[in-house]
Amino acid sequence: MRREPVINKRMKQSKSDKIILYSLIGVAVLTVIVFALLMYSKSLNDDVRNSTMTLEQMASRNEDNASDETQTTGTEIGKTVEEMEDENSQSISSSTNISNVVNSTNTTNTNSNLNSNNSNTANNTSDTTNNSNTTQNNQSSANITNEKSDENKQNATTELSFQKPVEGDVVREFAKDNLIYSPTLEEWVTHTGIDIKADKTTVVKSAEVGTVKSIKNDPRYGLTVVVEHANGFQTVYSNLLSSEFVVEGENIEKGQAIGTVGNTAVFEIADEPHLHFEILKDNIQVDPSLYIK
Repeated sequence: MRREPVINKRMKQSKSDKIILYSLIGVAVLTVIVFALLMYSKSLNDDVRNSTMTLEQMASRNEDNASDETQTTGTEIGKTVEEMEDENSQSISSSTNISNVVNSTNTTNTNSNLNSNNSNTANNTSDTTNNSNTTQNNQSSANITNEKSDENKQNATTELSFQKPVEGDVVREFAKDNLIYSPTLEEWVTHTGIDIKADKTTVVKSAEVGTVKSIKNDPRYGLTVVVEHANGFQTVYSNLLSSEFVVEGENIEKGQAIGTVGNTAVFEIADEPHLHFEILKDNIQVDPSLYIK
């Protein structure tokens, strides 16, 4: 029974201690806030004073400038008549000097104009010479053009007579608009040339005068030589064993050796050795049988 009053007394004392502590903390916070407000008001007063001093300085400077301008104006107004006459005489002399400079400039311009006229005359002379040279060049180019057109006309009127590139029987006809059976592919396909039967290494000859356009390994028809002729014609020699007799760009005669018969055409590998021969007119395959004579 005696312990309970002691505990209550201790609890009351701890509560009072806490109240005192909180009160001290509150007083300290208020003190800090008051101190901060005092410092802030002091800084505001300093700023106001500085701005006031700045405005006073600006006003004093404006007054000084105004007094300086007044003194300058008074000095100008206070000039004597003699000083004004001296200034007029100086301006007259300067204008005289300016007129002299202008006159000398005009003289220089006149001389330069004369020189430019002389140079223009020389340029006109050179232009006349150049025009005459240009006329001669145009005439020569026109003559060359006429000669080329005459050659083209002659080529256009050249009659071509294709010969058989190898001797042998035609074992597969031209079939562009219908289908024929291919033993190699085991299906019905078109055929854009003719196949002429011939033994291996048989010499293949040019069907007409022309220029070797290309020598290539065609993925379908094997080693192939293409020859360009007049009037938009081309001849194609495929399934060759070799093309050692000609090179690209070479001008060849009718009947000149081109290569030898082989069996290099993948699309016709099941056939006997033969020459696959095509004729093109303006890059379109035509029936070679209609042109071979």
